[in-house]
Amino acid sequence: MRAILISIILPSVACAPQETPAPASAVLPAPTPSDVAVRINETQAGQSVAVAVNERFAVELVGVPTAGYQWAPAQMPAFLTRAGEAGGPTIAAQGQPGYAGGNHWDVLMFAATAPGSGELVLEMRRPWEATEPPARTFRVTIVAR
Repeated sequence: MRAILISIILPSVACAPQETPAPASAVLPAPTPSDVAVRINETQAGQSVAVAVNERFAVELVGVPTAGYQWAPAQMPAFLTRAGEAGGPTIAAQGQPGYAGGNHWDVLMFAATAPGSGELVLEMRRPWEATEPPARTFRVTIVAR
């Protein structure tokens, strides 16, 4: 009986479609949840971005958390509130055993609680180096309607 099961199962397993892994150098998208209405990225630095009141929006930036650098709000308009965060690898190789270091996605989510306009400033820094200047700064004007 056992030999019969093996002879039935083994060929079906061998013929099953195999998922092809992404090449190690494949660039991965930011791990932003699908319910986020507006996605802001580095190309929008210094610009104005319109968002709707009570809808989540995300700022997708690349950081270096393996070296201790994290993106965090340095200045937020009063009409914004934090609405989550996510992170993940920027290239497929970072998911391979033994891979160390590298850049990672930092996705910071916010929601506008009221209409308004103001500058959102994010800084990439090591939290324990409070007196050091940030390694990078990202600025965007949020217009909530």
